Amino acid sequence: MIMSNSLNADKTTREFGTRIRTLRKELAMSQEELGEVAGLHRTYIGHLERGEVNPSLINILRVAKALKVDPSNLVSGLKVPRR
Repeated sequence: MIMSNSLNADKTTREFGTRIRTLRKELAMSQEELGEVAGLHRTYIGHLERGEVNPSLINILRVAKALKVDPSNLVSGLKVPRR
């Protein structure tokens, strides 16, 4: 069975979001605190963590810096959605 591009993208963005949530909680940060440090709105952080958005490279870098991790920690091993 071939998954649609949207289902693959959803799985990828959800995994990305799970990584953010896990790291944020390890730092005992709220979504609002992470948003402030990253220069992003708290609701956007929530969208990221739920896999509802596909972030730009700049936003990935901002979140990684705010979480004090290398950006590769957030994206390593994620699968590229099929076309």
